[in-house]
Amino acid sequence: MIAVRSTWLDATYVKVREAGRIVSVAVTIAVGVNADGRREVLGMAVGSSEAETFWLDFLRSLKRRGLAGVKLVISDAHEGLKAAVTRVLRATSQRCRVHFARNALAPAGKSQRRIVSAWIGTAYAEADAEGAKRQWRTVADQLRPKVPKLAALMDSAEEDVLAYMAFPAAHRSKLHSTNPIERRNGEIKRRTDVVGIFPNAEAVVRLVGALLLEQSDEWATQRSRYMTLETVAAVSDTGALRLGAVPA
Repeated sequence: MIAVRSTWLDATYVKVREAGRIVSVAVTIAVGVNADGRREVLGMAVGSSEAETFWLDFLRSLKRRGLAGVKLVISDAHEGLKAAVTRVLRATSQRCRVHFARNALAPAGKSQRRIVSAWIGTAYAEADAEGAKRQWRTVADQLRPKVPKLAALMDSAEEDVLAYMAFPAAHRSKLHSTNPIERRNGEIKRRTDVVGIFPNAEAVVRLVGALLLEQSDEWATQRSRYMTLETVAAVSDTGALRLGAVPA
């Protein structure tokens, strides 16, 4: 079993031959920070979509292998993921702040994007969750007369975008986006692009799995922790445990 405090989920797409056709499939990986403050690769899955059923199966497979104690799941706003996180892990969902910004600035127009981005950023600068929520609503109300679509988006996204503010301040810079996992995805994309089209999904698992094993070994041997024991202890309720091997 592994006690994980924070988990990043993200997907990249590769091309696979399937029943005589070439299709795009999602390669999803999960990375977590355990109760010892160290990063671990939790698992991967290959699927044809990112619907709720896909996320349910993936998260349940991690839980069967012993995943427990997850406090926060950081991801883009994937369809069905939040519901799956709630049902399987009973954890809080954090919507990637970077991805939200891309969606939010589109309605603002090119001439207003810098100003709007700075306004939204004032909420992130608050010292605590309550202050961030108050400032978020203030900015949304200021934008409502001129950019109603953006204000409505802020209304609907407030809970997910600001979820990380409920965690210790020392963690927040590492919790508000999927950047930590996207760097790993970039390497996966670079290596899979060399192959081009995979003969089947099993070939994807073999290549990506090998890359993830290399990354996991690297993290395991690093002297420094990703998060300090003192800050992790603030949200801990179990000791540090280990995830079982992926079933053959």
